[in-house]
Amino acid sequence: MRYITIALAKGRLAKQSMKILNQLCISCDEMEDPDTRKLIFKDEKNGFRFFLAKANDVPTYVEYGAADIGIVGKDTIVEEGRSLYEVLDLKLGKCRMCVAGPDSAKELLNNGSPIRVATKYPKIAKEYFLNKKHQTVEIIKLNGSIELAPIVGLSEVIVDIVETGSTLRENGLAVLEEIMPLSARVVVNKVSMKMEQERVSKLINDMKKII
Repeated sequence: MRYITIALAKGRLAKQSMKILNQLCISCDEMEDPDTRKLIFKDEKNGFRFFLAKANDVPTYVEYGAADIGIVGKDTIVEEGRSLYEVLDLKLGKCRMCVAGPDSAKELLNNGSPIRVATKYPKIAKEYFLNKKHQTVEIIKLNGSIELAPIVGLSEVIVDIVETGSTLRENGLAVLEEIMPLSARVVVNKVSMKMEQERVSKLINDMKKII
């Protein structure tokens, strides 16, 4: 029996994902060791192996078949635009992708003025403004604190993930428009879905029962 390989986005999501798998008696004690230097972890009994990856890389591992299954946020799936199957919403890490900025930017959004948008998610921002709003924008890719951009005049608005909105409020910003709801999703490699259909489908169905 070959291993079914699962790629997990590093951090809190990996821990939450393993809790769900643990409920299905799929476990990996080695992953709990904070000092481990291992990169791949195995559940020999059930025929699974796991590895942790940066969230942005999970869809790539899945598309190319290095992982049969991946667990990662919807924002990453959309931004990466990889060829894979999205099969299950785990309802973990619920938040929203939003357009945010100062109240003064509302008018610019409403009247379709050309604006600058700062974001870590250029693909999502471009799709929203150009294809849905039909608004001319200059998209500026940033990697750090996106909230800083409108405060210092780099952009009129930002596109970012909003959980509670407290960081926005503390900096005089607010949610102006919502682009999409976000949460953790299970994605599957297209070949694995055919070749390991029985085992993959059983795992997905078992997960459905407990979320």
